[in-house]
Amino acid sequence: MAINYADKYSPLVDEAFTQSALTQGVINNSYDWIGVEAIKVFSIPVKDWVDYKLSGSNRYGAPDELENEVQSMMLTQDKSFTFTIDQKSVQDTLGTMVAGTALAREISQVVIPGIDTYRISKIVAGVNPSHLTNVTTTKDNAYETFLGLQEKLDDAKAPQGGRVAIVTPAFYNKIKLDSAFTKMGDLATRIALNGQIGTIDDIPVIKAPTSYFPAGVDVIITNPIVMPAPVKLTEYKIHSDAPGISGFLVEGRVRFDAFVLNQKKNAIAVNKVGSGE
Repeated sequence: MAINYADKYSPLVDEAFTQSALTQGVINNSYDWIGVEAIKVFSIPVKDWVDYKLSGSNRYGAPDELENEVQSMMLTQDKSFTFTIDQKSVQDTLGTMVAGTALAREISQVVIPGIDTYRISKIVAGVNPSHLTNVTTTKDNAYETFLGLQEKLDDAKAPQGGRVAIVTPAFYNKIKLDSAFTKMGDLATRIALNGQIGTIDDIPVIKAPTSYFPAGVDVIITNPIVMPAPVKLTEYKIHSDAPGISGFLVEGRVRFDAFVLNQKKNAIAVNKVGSGE
């Protein structure tokens, strides 16, 4: 006679690794999209100076009307998700198919990484081409690469305060192994003690998964003043016994975007292997 063995499932769910939002520190909320889907921002250039003349009618130079530019920022990202959890799934899976937990999982594994990845891509897309370097980073030149990006920002008169670096794990590892960096002052002792750098030349470092970066990019230096990044709508719903469903209907919608301000893009510097300069 055949023997039928009972299946046994653990009530513990094998959850995927998640990561909290990483880009909150590199954006600003200075602009307001309440009631509209687009806003326009004026920027006003300056005039070059000239030599003053001691004769003639236009001694200060020929006066031209001061112009301005307008940047339109319209929200383009409108994402959603939905799924159902049948009552049978709730009853027969040892309590693992919980709607609230499933929604939290969707937010942490899909929504938050999606927004982070989008923001990083927009920062890279908005960089001034002259601030884009093409260095194959190694443990012997990682710090030099970082200094080169800093030099570009300094020459562009970008604010030194508020700078933030976003790096891949590979770049993070290489700069920790770069003797030009670790031999500076007491930094080598700190690294030897706890294996953390935290900052590079007083610039806070955010380490993000490589998958968050456009291909080839391994280090970005930016400033929160560069990027307004509105999240206009975050709507999450759990419907109990929705029409036609015995169980739960979960829905979510997020409207968001990210913009690089035209007059602030010189505060971004990026190293992208294979990009050319």
